[in-house]
Amino acid sequence: MHVFRGIPTHGDRPCVLTIGNFDGVHLGHKALLARLCEQAHALGLPATVLCFEPHPREFFTPDSAPPRLCSLRRKLELLREAGVDQVCVQPFDAAFASLEADEFIRKVLISGFQARHLLIGDDFRFGRARCGNFATLLAAGKEYGFGIESMHTLSVDGERVSSSAIREALQSGRIAHAQKMLGEPFVVAGRVGPGDQIGRTIGYPTANIGLSQATLPLSGIFAVSVDGGPLHGAMGAANVGVRPTIGDRLALRLEVFVLDFSGDLYGQRLSVRFHHKIRSEAKFDSLKILIAAIDEDCRQVRKYFSDNPLLVADQNG
Repeated sequence: MHVFRGIPTHGDRPCVLTIGNFDGVHLGHKALLARLCEQAHALGLPATVLCFEPHPREFFTPDSAPPRLCSLRRKLELLREAGVDQVCVQPFDAAFASLEADEFIRKVLISGFQARHLLIGDDFRFGRARCGNFATLLAAGKEYGFGIESMHTLSVDGERVSSSAIREALQSGRIAHAQKMLGEPFVVAGRVGPGDQIGRTIGYPTANIGLSQATLPLSGIFAVSVDGGPLHGAMGAANVGVRPTIGDRLALRLEVFVLDFSGDLYGQRLSVRFHHKIRSEAKFDSLKILIAAIDEDCRQVRKYFSDNPLLVADQNG
């Protein structure tokens, strides 16, 4: 898959195009991408995705933008797995945000991508103040000679699949429901870096996963499975939070205690898959009480995976 940054001024090859943020690349996204690849194959053109960095809401309202479901790296991995041929990552800035709808059509769709067919979600809006919509594109398609197609909403258990709905499910601890909408477990990946070593002193050495984002759409203690380095579906207890027992106003961390493992994970890139919420993060009056709570957390993790044995593969894989 070819990845490039910035929309070309004059594209050198026509394509079949879709546009969106694709945060999480959930089941609704995957259905659209499958249709994109099908249409691209039929026309003999590359299946192309235009996405944005940063997320438009991070540009317009940085202090209240919702946490991302996945990093850009993870998003690109998922787009590649979906069969996309090329991805344009467009910097979302003031100049791009100020494009009028007709400018967007001429500069982006026609000149930049030479779009022959465009697929969009049913809630797609574009141009300054989100003034462009499906009707705008339909008229432009007739004028400039490109096809336009809108994908209908996908629902799971009666709820419309969307990044917002998944985020809300994760934030409320409904991990299984979020997984249904994603089509796979929620994943956070990163490289293991140095921590404060407190876990080692209390008998629970943790892998401190480096985060590429300041916030995550969930918090608390979770039953997780871990892949990467020597680990293959290893079960673990993950803490997502600010460790209130240790100190005040600490930065968000993802720390994982991998059960039944004693090796060195520093420098390894790990993927942490969230399966079940054990409890919310809490402040304890002493390290002794914290240790007792972690003992119980690990017992609950073992019970969860004992009740759901297919989730964990042999660590020696």
